[in-house]
This record gives sequence, structure tokens and C-alpha cells, in this order.
Amino acid sequence: MSATLLYFLLPVVALAGAAAGYLAAKQQARSRLQSVQSLSRKILEEARLEAEHQKKDALLQAKDQILQMKTDFETEIREHRNEMLQQEKRLALRDESLTKRAEVLEQREIDCARREQSLLDRERNISDAKASYDKLLKEGREQLEQIAQMNQEEGRAYLLNSLENDIRHEGARLIRRLEQETKEQAAKKVQEILGLACKRYAGDYAVERTVSVVSLPNDEMKGRIIGREGRNIRAIEAAAGVDLIIDDTPEAVVVSSFNPIRREIARLSLERLIGDGRIHPARIEEVVKKVALEVDASIKEAGEQAVFDLGVHGIHPELIKLIGRLRYRSSYSQNVWQHSMEVAYLCGIMAGELGINPKQARRVGLLHDIGKAMDHEIEGSHAVIGAELAKRYGEKPHIVHAIHAHHEEITPDGILDVLVQAADALSGARPGARREMLESYVKRLEELENIATSFDGVANAFAIQAGREVRIMLEAEKTNDGQAVWLSREVARKIEQDMTYPGQIRVTVIRETRAVEYAK
Repeated sequence: MSATLLYFLLPVVALAGAAAGYLAAKQQARSRLQSVQSLSRKILEEARLEAEHQKKDALLQAKDQILQMKTDFETEIREHRNEMLQQEKRLALRDESLTKRAEVLEQREIDCARREQSLLDRERNISDAKASYDKLLKEGREQLEQIAQMNQEEGRAYLLNSLENDIRHEGARLIRRLEQETKEQAAKKVQEILGLACKRYAGDYAVERTVSVVSLPNDEMKGRIIGREGRNIRAIEAAAGVDLIIDDTPEAVVVSSFNPIRREIARLSLERLIGDGRIHPARIEEVVKKVALEVDASIKEAGEQAVFDLGVHGIHPELIKLIGRLRYRSSYSQNVWQHSMEVAYLCGIMAGELGINPKQARRVGLLHDIGKAMDHEIEGSHAVIGAELAKRYGEKPHIVHAIHAHHEEITPDGILDVLVQAADALSGARPGARREMLESYVKRLEELENIATSFDGVANAFAIQAGREVRIMLEAEKTNDGQAVWLSREVARKIEQDMTYPGQIRVTVIRETRAVEYAK
């Protein structure tokens, strides 16, 4: 029974337990809900308080911003108002200035109108005065013509002639004064430079020849040189390209040729054949070929020696050979190789004194006559030929131009052009450097005297000092001192235009008055 009761009681107990658990859970849930609601109310209250606080802060910030904006706006309005007031003041000042200017312009217009009227009145007065002046001038001219017994054209010619003489006299005085001032400033320095250049270099000279004389040990050697039926002499002339002159001159044979290199080859060959004693056509050809090679080597050596002595480097080998050929070339009895060396030294000395590059000056001085090495083979002046050769072998344009211009085939336009001209004139004009043929010398002197006597007022003219000076004697009755200065300048200009000469020619004009009386 107890088991049956237990069986029936167990569901009841379980049900009661479940009900009790449900009630407990419900009670627990209610308590939780209440705590959540309490927490929610608390959070809401805090959120409301925070929102109110933020709202108050936002309102305060908004009020501050509004106040700041109001302050900035008032400041801006105040600045704008001040600027407007300043602009109004400036406009008022400008208006006042324009008003004053308008008044001044109005016054000026009144003055201009008054002056214009005054000028019109003056113009009328001047016209009346001019008419009166013309009338008086015409009457005065007629009276002068009657008194002077000379018409207007004759009077004008007389006045122009007098004026020309006065102007010429004044011009001569001015020329004399300017020349004296220029000489005082430049003569000392020029003399110092040229004197130093001449003092530091003075080379020897070689006589120009177209023949060479070969000495013989005896007159029997002439026959051996001629050979049987003239075979030897013909072989020598054919191999060397020269003419052999065998005459009655004792113990000498003359070698003639316009080409100095061929003449030198023939001379050396003859000396060697005479010393060796074996003279026949085959030996002659062999010796001539051998000597030609030796002369070529000496030509190259002479060119290299010149380049080395002058300190000029970078010259093309062909130009060096042409420089060496100048050793056997002469002009006006002056050896061209020595002349080129001398001009190079003078150019270097003067360039150093003037403060420019002496190496370039020596270079152009050495090469200035390089065309003379080829002028027997190429048509044209040696200056043009030399410029073409220098350009062909890579010389710089200013070097080529200086070579081309050293005899003024083209206009000199650089300091090197002038330097090489001066050095060339110094080298050729120094005493003993050159010798001329008698005919050309006499002709030049006669031409100098003819030029001098072609001017009016010249009594006599004399070329002196080997043509380096022309002395002119004036007629004292027909000239004055001013005309003497003018005449010296005009004669010098005409000499420069009409004559070709080395160096310079001095023109001396002498005017003197002599009074002679005899006591009886």
C-alpha cells in the first residue's frame, strides 16, 4: 500500500515541485524586470541630464560664436566705413586738383592766344622789315658793285678764294697741333718698342743670286766636266735641271738656274764629282740623285730647326718642308728663310711689349712669306698663295688672314695683321737687308721727285738717303707756313697711293725767306 501511495504521490509531488519552481522563476523574473526597469530609468535620467548639459554648452558656444561674428562684422563695417571716408577724401582732393588744373589750362589757353596774337604781329613786322632789308640790301649791293667795280659772282669768287685760303691755313695749323700732340703721346712708346725689337734681333743677310760658282782644282777639270762630245755636261744639265757655263774664268764653273734648290743640288753634285774624280753620265746621275735626297733632308731639317728655335709647335709637316725650302729662296737679295725668322722674332718681341700672345705672333711671322716657296710653281702673289697653303694645312683663320693681309691684298682688321706688316717692313727696311737693281732704284727716286714737284708752289724737290727721304723746297712768295704743313701731308698721301716701297719715306718741306742786299 505504501508503494501504491507512493506511486500516486510522486506525480503530485512532482507537480507541486514544478509549480513551486515556476513560481520561483516567475518571482525571479519579476525581480529582474524591476531591476532592469530601474536601471533603464536611471540611464534615461542620466541621458536626459547629459543632453540638457550638452544643450546648455551648445547654446553657450552658439552665443559666443554669434557674439564673435557680431564683433567681426562691426569691425569690418567700421574698416569699410573708414576706407570709404578715405576714398571720399582722396576724391575730394582729386576733384580740387582737377579744378585747379582746369583753371591753369584755361589761363594757359588765354596766354597762348595772347602769344599767338603777338607772334602774328611780330611776323607781320618781320615781313615788313625783311622787305625793307631786301630793298636796302639791293641798294647796298648796287652801291658796292659801283664802288668795287665788281659784280656779285666775281665778289663771291673772291670771298670763296679768301675763305679757302683762310680755312687751309687754319686747317694746317690744326693739323700741326694735332700731329704734335699725337707725336708727344705716341712717339716715345713707339720708339721704345721698335728700338727694343730692332736691338734684340739683327740677323745677317744673304745675297740674292741666280748663279753659283764652283771652284776647280785646275783648268784641266773643265775638259773632264765637258766630257767627250759634251756628254758629261749634258748629263749634268739634264739630271740637275741647270745650265753650266764654262768660259775663260780660271779654275771656275758657273751653275745658272732660277730655281735655287736645283742650283744647290747641281753645285754640291759638281763638288762631289770633282772630289771623287769619276765623272761619267752614270756616276753623274747617281750623285745627283743622292745629293737631291740629302738636300731634301736638309730642307726638312731647316724647317724643323726654325720651328724649334721659335718655339712654334703643331705646324703641319708639309708647311715645315716649305719653310725649309725658303732657305734657298731670296728676295731683293735678302734670304727669305732668315727674313721669316727675323720677322717672327720681331713679331714676338713687339707682341710681348703690347701684352698679346707672342707665340701666335711668331707663328704668323714665320709663315707670312710661305707662299714664296711655291710662287715659281703657282700663279698669284705670294701672300695669296701663302694664305691658301696655310688654310689647306689647318692653320687658324686669324693666322690665314694675317698672312693674306701682310701686303694689303685684303684689308687688315686685327692686331696680328698690323704686327706682321710692321715686322716685315722693319726686316726689309733696315740698312743692308736688301739690295735693288740700279734701274728700279733710279726709277723710284725719279718718281719721288716727280710726285713732289707736281704740286703748286714747289721750287725744287730732292730724293735723298737712298730714297728714304724727299726734301721739298717751296717758293716763299707764293706759299705760307700753313701751306707747308698741308703740302707735306698731301705729298705723303700721294706717295702712299702711287708708289710701292719697303719701309717708310720721310717728307720734309722747307720754306724760307732770304733777303739779299749788297753794300757798295
